[in-house]
Amino acid sequence: MPYIMTALPNEEIIYFGDTARTPYGSKAVSTIKAFSLEITDFLAENGVKMIIIACNTISATCLADLRERHPTIPILGIISPAARKVAETCAARHRVGIIGTRATIHSNAYRRKILSKNDGLDIYQKPCPAFVPLIEEGIIQSEIMDLTIRHYLDSFFAESRVGTLVLGCTHYPLIRRNIERIYPGLRIIDPSEEILSSILESLDANRLHAGPRVGEHTFFASDLSENFVRMVDRIFEDTEYDIVIRSINLDKRQTLRTQTG
Repeated sequence: MPYIMTALPNEEIIYFGDTARTPYGSKAVSTIKAFSLEITDFLAENGVKMIIIACNTISATCLADLRERHPTIPILGIISPAARKVAETCAARHRVGIIGTRATIHSNAYRRKILSKNDGLDIYQKPCPAFVPLIEEGIIQSEIMDLTIRHYLDSFFAESRVGTLVLGCTHYPLIRRNIERIYPGLRIIDPSEEILSSILESLDANRLHAGPRVGEHTFFASDLSENFVRMVDRIFEDTEYDIVIRSINLDKRQTLRTQTG
């Protein structure tokens, strides 16, 4: 999110985090689709001109459904830009690792996208389901997180010998420093950085660039929990952005609580 705000200072950002029903990565695909369609409808009702699916699980399982539901709104997934980066910057037979939720990994979306652009790469995947709940609890700079990282990745790296690792979940950049410290020399690709180029391309193609911004950045959550507020604070701890955080009941479209950050 900070990457987008820095590159596009005139754009007003409306964010929705489904904190009441996460994590998505362990849910049935039919459930993920139902929730995602509901959220996309809410964003469309709020007059957004573009929707960016920051969640890898949603991008992997139901991007086509969302585009079919709202064909007049450009809807961008987070997987294709990262796959393009991997395909364009890795030489033949380079070993690439993908970590993500079970739903993302089992979908094989990253593997298919990368190999469609560069079929000479060796792709290895690993689901890491315990990362998200630990991150959301703020257990990041801790021995528990480091042990969990080693639990999933020590044997994975030993067997795959990957040189590049894709952080295939929106939460994972928050433990990037842990991974870099434990496994020095590893090249890491963060899809949340790579999607910016796709956003700029779509804004140009659809002539959607905004004039001077007059509104505020708003973060909606289906449950305004302490964990959500803490995570927003962590994401923006090195910035000076003013944001408004609102809890929303999707069933009733009713704002329950507002907090300014």
